[in-house]
Formats: sequence, C-alpha cells, structure tokens
Amino acid sequence: MQSLHTRPQRQLLRLLHALMSLGTGLCLSSVQAQSFPSKQIRWIVVAPAGSSLDVIARAMQDKLKDNLGQAIVIENKPQAGGTLGTNEVAKSAPDGYTWVMSYNGPLSFAPYLYPKLPYQPLKDLQPVMTTTSQPNVIAANAQLSVSNMREAIALMKTSPGKYNFASVGNGSSSHLTMEYIKAVTNTYAVHIPFNGSPPAMMATMSGETQFMASVPTVIAPQVKQGRLKYLAVTSAQRYPLLPDVPTVAESGVPELKGFEALAWNGVLVAAGTPRSIVDRINSALNSALHDTAVKERLKSAGLDPVGGTPEQFAKLIHDESTKWAPIIKRSGARID
Repeated sequence: MQSLHTRPQRQLLRLLHALMSLGTGLCLSSVQAQSFPSKQIRWIVVAPAGSSLDVIARAMQDKLKDNLGQAIVIENKPQAGGTLGTNEVAKSAPDGYTWVMSYNGPLSFAPYLYPKLPYQPLKDLQPVMTTTSQPNVIAANAQLSVSNMREAIALMKTSPGKYNFASVGNGSSSHLTMEYIKAVTNTYAVHIPFNGSPPAMMATMSGETQFMASVPTVIAPQVKQGRLKYLAVTSAQRYPLLPDVPTVAESGVPELKGFEALAWNGVLVAAGTPRSIVDRINSALNSALHDTAVKERLKSAGLDPVGGTPEQFAKLIHDESTKWAPIIKRSGARID
C-alpha cells in the first residue's frame, strides 16, 4: 500500500513533532519554576553547628524563607570531611528541594584524596552559587625567631624536617595551603594533622608545632593575646579585615609571586535539576547574600560574600580541582 505521506511531508511532520515536544518541555519547565517551591527545603551543611559554613546558612535562612515562601530546614552533617553530606545531595531527587552547602574540600580536593569517592562533583551535582570566600592566615608560634614569610621559608630551607606545621585535618585547606608553599619553594616541614582548629592552635601555641594555616577568625584571637603571630595572608590582595598583614606573594620570595589559596564554599543541588529551578534558587540566594544585614553578619565573621551564576561556581570548582591535583599528589595525602 502506498504511503499517505511523501518523504518531504514525513520530514515536515517529524520537525513539527519535535517543535511541539520542545514547546511542551519549555512549558513544563516554566510551570515547574512558577510552582517551585511548594514545600519546605532541606539544606544540608557539611560542617558543624557554629562553623563558618553554618554561620552563612543561618545568616541567609530567614531572607531565603521570605523570598521563596517556604521554610528552610538546616541540617549539619560534618562527617567524613563533608563528603557524606555532599554525597547525600548528589544522590537526592533532582527537584531542588535538597541543597548542600559544601566547600573546596569535598568539591575540589576530595577526588584526589579518597580512593573510592562515591560521587563525582561536577557530574553528580549541579552548582548553584558561590556563597563566600576567605583567605587562610599563616601564623607562627609567638616565640619563633621569624617575623615574616620570607624568614619562615629561609628557616625551613636551612633545616629541612626540623620544623612542624599543624593543620585542622589531613587534606584540609589548612593542610594543603602549607603543602602548596612547600611545593613551590622546595622546602620541607613535617605535617601534623589534628581534628579541628582548637587542638591545632594549642599545638602551635605550645611549640609542639611551629606553624599553621587557618581562617582569620580562628587565628585572630590568639594573635591578640600574644600566643601566635601573623606571617601572611594567602589571598592575592591584602585582606580588608587585616590590612597590615602582607600577602604570601608580597614576601619577596620569587617562587611565591602570584601565590593565592582561598577557602571557598557554595550551594549545590543534584545534577539533573531543571535549569528553571536552579535559576530560581540562584536568584533567591543572590538576593539573600546581598541583603545589607546578611552582608554585615558575614563580614563580622570574616567572610567575603561572592554570589554569581551557576556557571561561575562550576568554573571555580573545575579550576581549583585542576590547580590542587598536583599539590595533593606531591603531598601524598590520602584519606581512606
């Protein structure tokens, strides 16, 4: 039996069907964006209560509720260096109702630290927005005979292996910042990992370790009490809250020219979440982050609001992963 349609007619019908399907998809996407959210949102923070990540989420919580019209329920899940909570969101339904506040550790360092990481950051997660960033501060024991980064490098070069540096944990930004400095200056100091900043600080103040890198809010109180002293900040420019502390790049050590190592964080949802919903969340987050009261609260905690697009956050994760991979490999850091 002869076909009722000629070949050009069949091609036209297929084109019309494709256009109708596309229109239906766009229409559904628009409906999803307009109806989202219709229930409360679960926000997993991969750090303990009272941490900088927790401060960010709770500072934004009420503004997000006002913007989205739904409650934002925060859950702290700091286990396994933040990878447990990050993985939970990676495996969640791609509907925008489960968020994660994660950071450079689980997102850019973890693929090179864990032999069996259960998720791939940019494959299983959809970045939504960078929330804040801040430099680490490199500090020394108050009695150590150095007053700047150049002298500290000279000390480590003169006596390789004699000096120790503390970190808040193996594979942390605190740890890898110092490994980065060791790598580019070809120096050696022994890494002593601790479980969090309090014991790392105690070790450095007592002289068990001589150096440590951590966020400014951790270091500043001890410097004020004369127990530690600043050597440098790890941002490319001087840190506004510590304008008298030079950057690592200002040390005069040629290998450290252009040095930068930041601690950053952001919000992600499961990969496959409709773009219209991602954009709705991104808009709400940006609005909350740039609220005057929220910005003041974050700045008082030493945090610099960032914001921006999903693409900018995805690029940050990718670029940081590429930057830190050889540093992690050289350090031999592994987490089982």
